Amino acid sequence: MKSNYEAFFLSWPGAFQAGTEAAGGKGWNLGKLDRYGFKIPAGGVLAAGAYLDFVKENGCLINIEDIAQSVTAGNVGEREIEEKLFQIREKFRVGRISSPVQEELVSKLKNIGILEKPLAVRSSATAEDSSKASFAGVHESFLNVRGIENILSCIKKCYASLWTPRAVAYRRKMNISDEQVIPAVVIMEMVEAKAAGVGFSCDPGTGREDVLLISANFGLGESVVSGAIEPDEYRLDLMCEIKEKTIGRKGGMIVPAEQGGTEFVKPAGSMAGQVLTDENIVKLGFEIWRVFEALGRGEQHQDVEWVYDGKDFILVQARPVTSVPRYTCAEIKDQPDIWSNANFRDAIPFVQSTLNWSLLKHGLTTILQSPFQAVGCRIPTGLRYVRLYQGRPYINLSLQQWLWYDALGLAPRKTNDSLGGNLPEIKINEKKPYAGGKGLKRVFRLLKFMLAMTKAKRKAKKSFVEFSGYTEDLLRKNFKHYANEDIINTLFDNTRVSAKFALKFHFLSSSAAVSYMMLVNALEKTFPGQGNAIANAIMMGNGDITSAQHGYRLVELAEIARSDANAGRFFAAESFNPLCWDKDLPDNSPFKKSFQNFLAEYGHRGIYEADIINPRWREDPSYLLNIIKSSMETADTGLIKARQKEKADSAWREIKQKLLFHRRLLIKSLLKQALKGAELREMSKSVYIKLFEPGRMFYQEIGRRLTEKGIIGGQADIYHCTLIEIFSLLKGYWDGRGLAALVAERKVRKKEMEALSPPDLIVDEAPHFMEPVTTSPGDALTGMGVAAGRASGTARLIFHPGEWEKLQAGDVLVAPSTDPAWTPLFLRASAIVMETGGFLSHGSIVAREYGVPAVINIPGVMRLLRDGQKITVDGDGGKIYLWQ
Repeated sequence: MKSNYEAFFLSWPGAFQAGTEAAGGKGWNLGKLDRYGFKIPAGGVLAAGAYLDFVKENGCLINIEDIAQSVTAGNVGEREIEEKLFQIREKFRVGRISSPVQEELVSKLKNIGILEKPLAVRSSATAEDSSKASFAGVHESFLNVRGIENILSCIKKCYASLWTPRAVAYRRKMNISDEQVIPAVVIMEMVEAKAAGVGFSCDPGTGREDVLLISANFGLGESVVSGAIEPDEYRLDLMCEIKEKTIGRKGGMIVPAEQGGTEFVKPAGSMAGQVLTDENIVKLGFEIWRVFEALGRGEQHQDVEWVYDGKDFILVQARPVTSVPRYTCAEIKDQPDIWSNANFRDAIPFVQSTLNWSLLKHGLTTILQSPFQAVGCRIPTGLRYVRLYQGRPYINLSLQQWLWYDALGLAPRKTNDSLGGNLPEIKINEKKPYAGGKGLKRVFRLLKFMLAMTKAKRKAKKSFVEFSGYTEDLLRKNFKHYANEDIINTLFDNTRVSAKFALKFHFLSSSAAVSYMMLVNALEKTFPGQGNAIANAIMMGNGDITSAQHGYRLVELAEIARSDANAGRFFAAESFNPLCWDKDLPDNSPFKKSFQNFLAEYGHRGIYEADIINPRWREDPSYLLNIIKSSMETADTGLIKARQKEKADSAWREIKQKLLFHRRLLIKSLLKQALKGAELREMSKSVYIKLFEPGRMFYQEIGRRLTEKGIIGGQADIYHCTLIEIFSLLKGYWDGRGLAALVAERKVRKKEMEALSPPDLIVDEAPHFMEPVTTSPGDALTGMGVAAGRASGTARLIFHPGEWEKLQAGDVLVAPSTDPAWTPLFLRASAIVMETGGFLSHGSIVAREYGVPAVINIPGVMRLLRDGQKITVDGDGGKIYLWQ
């Protein structure tokens, strides 16, 4: 009887398909490694069904049930219990493996061609090597096993090892029942090992996640795993550059013994030399990072056992690292890690494509740590600033709050205000951040920070020209003629240039926040409680905000199209196809010329442009042309400007009534700075996004090459690959086998994650959803007013800018967050409501410039409001009033 399994012995593909229930943790992981193109030994898995068959065949069930009922975490060390465990182990050792199992095992091993070869026989329990329990070293494994009788004997020993005091104690400690740990057995060919060892996709000693650690010795890896010798240790960074090497004394190695099993030997020659060459260390580093990306999905770190046969690296085991020390600043180690999506929900709210996160996580880390490094604040290397949860990015809020306090003395509340969102705060033990020696250092760093912001503003134009010139030069390149080495060099060059601009981007964003708050604070002195509202009013319509300008330009384009007969016919055609605009419109069309100019200036942008998977407007302007078509009848730039002027003039009249001349001059000066700050912030984002356009061309060329070689199914599949995988292919470390399967699974997982509602916070590893706001007695929802004015209309819940057709002129746009692609909808709306964001988020800046009343930061508002509900938005008071 074969229980629920179709076969007793599973090939590697069969082990993958069967999963841990049949193949156990070790066997399933090996099946995955085989599926994703890693080199593993020939072999397979004796499925858990064979164990069930053995238990039934040898009458062991009564003993197992007795142990399940009588053995606890408290009594497992008692003599009576140890005797019971010994008796069941003896029963397993003398038991008989049934004829059907033996026959299938012999047949399958013979077909694979390894029956007469030295084999490794290793336990693979169903709960083993999971993300919660490793069972490392708990169950038995045997090396250099020869002949079917020895194979059968080792299988029974693997079964028996389930019932050692150590194994039972571990299960009780981890609260895992005996029924959950049914052993399968991995049986695979022994690799002739010139060297072997283990590799970790993190530093398991410190918890640093930007370090890859490799331990190596000559001979079999058992000498490293068992701790019998002092191995070589190599540390690599995220791009597999060797950062540190410690050459161990070794003192001996483990090799296969002639009569089976292994032995420890001390060769006559010296073992003091480096086990692996630098080239092979780098090659192995890429292999381990690939395991992290494939099996760990770039989130769960991996412990990998490897063997080097003199030519290739063969992986013999991979399992999750279940216990990594928390690596953070010492001052907040006793407080939990709080991860928040507050800022990211505004800028990058979507599930990340694999390639984009591979690129973005390094850039975000650079941006987030750069201000502290720039002002000379000593912070631990390798801190984890960002992470993914269910495919969406989160920022380490605890770390950000502490670093801004430690560096500049800013209270956690101030950090929260800049990120946007009603966020928890860490505890700060100091009462006076600027007192004593520490305080003086903070004051000095604060001055240094202000000077750096001033310098960034002064040199912003030059920086924009340099970065834009770099990206424009890339756009002129023909990547089809690039050799692999040229592609690799360009990738590294892009990373270097992007990192250099990232520092400027952060200081320009910070200067915008400082300038705005200075204006608000100055107004608050005369207008208590109204400083924010008045600042919003006098800023509208006065800035050269690039992300607002393309909205104005689209309105103008709609006006031009209205008076252009050729454009009118194009937009009115029954078979309207926006992608045919260049072909269908004559060259003398005023609209065509204006639209060409628009794309020349803004064509590098796109819907959710911060993900490289999404096309730029120059590639696909369908969204823009549909917006223009729908706006042709109502477009009126004059009306927009008049509305802005009316609101701004009203605010200035109030200022003139209450402020003396010299105070008005101060307000005008601060207004100029605030407008300049907003302009530079939005322009820096626009310039930074420019690199994505040639980046898409670049990666699509790589995708084309991989498609031609049959490695992936289509050019666009490149967006579901990681940088490490791409580098491995370009460097010739990997032939690409298994990548297509990996890509297919990532596509499915991305869709699954897109259907999930992201939690607002992750506290350590526990997701937390903020409770939706409730109405106050006056039927009002309270948020943050970021654009002045008051307007009423029908609430339209829009989750993606592609749903623009739902929003009619005069409706209230209700969105989770917005990026520049939403801008065209702003001018159609009478008011804007956003679930998240800060006073200097993109949506806030553009709404303020347009003079469209806006209230943000209302947790759960997308669930609370009904589509079609009548509401009033008070951008001055930061309230939403619900109609009865």
